[in-house]
Amino acid sequence: MVQLNTKIGSLELKNPVMTASGTFGYGTEYADFMDINHLGAIIVKGTTLNPRQGNPYPRMAETPSGMLNAVGLQNKGIDYFVDHIYPDVRKFQTNVIVNVSGSCIEDYVQCASIINTLDDIPAIELNISCPNVKQGGMAFGVKPESAAQVVSAVRKAYDKTLIVKLSPNVTDITEIARAVEGAGADSVSLINTMLGMAINAEKRKPILSTITGGMSGPAVKPVALRMVWQTAKAVKIPVIGLGGICSATDAIEFLLAGAAAIQIGTANFIDPSISEKVVDGIQEYLERHGFNSVQEIIGALETD
Repeated sequence: MVQLNTKIGSLELKNPVMTASGTFGYGTEYADFMDINHLGAIIVKGTTLNPRQGNPYPRMAETPSGMLNAVGLQNKGIDYFVDHIYPDVRKFQTNVIVNVSGSCIEDYVQCASIINTLDDIPAIELNISCPNVKQGGMAFGVKPESAAQVVSAVRKAYDKTLIVKLSPNVTDITEIARAVEGAGADSVSLINTMLGMAINAEKRKPILSTITGGMSGPAVKPVALRMVWQTAKAVKIPVIGLGGICSATDAIEFLLAGAAAIQIGTANFIDPSISEKVVDGIQEYLERHGFNSVQEIIGALETD
């Protein structure tokens, strides 16, 4: 059998396929469609210290080869997660990772500290694309200094695997990646959604209530691939690739570009069992090409 296992810092994954936050609920919603335990990891929806109602409707819009969303991190807060969600998701025989968001550094730290006490949550993914209220709504992840500041603070409060999710809405994503690596991140995941908008021409109004939103889906894949390739060459920590992955071939392209693992997001809305199919597709590819391990293709892109 081909070896599919990979590592993200000290976190062992049985295979490189993960689900992206915000597209897979808490995993329990997909249990009727697939074997959750077949995946390397699931990342549950964005969780904040306090409950959030999210943005007003409409907050989703279909676009050519993708979608826009402005859900606004709607969730019931970390205490609800601990009391009502954790007892169920801890039963999965795979890694369950919590995506953590906040409006200020203190929120991130407190939320991460609580998750640190949960024995069956081996990692968190920091979403640093959230607005920093104390800096006038600027996202933490768009400047190296602010990105490093939040990661450093969380690192002191959290002693398990720390993944940092990077925003593509920057001039040089490798600069941000190096900053969070230096601040103690065990891994970076990229890309988060790209800023976009949609307009209803007949009504002459924006479709989303927030005017702009995060674009995801197949249309962003070429940008995501480029950023993953650049980042994998710029840092020593593992890179997790995501952005428009809809098939095993897409996933393999990210692995070749240097990703140690991948996440599947928008495609979950189209085919709820896609992640399991991608695991099988990667294995078939490796067997067909005579590889013994997925490690043999990570970063194996031939550019000469």
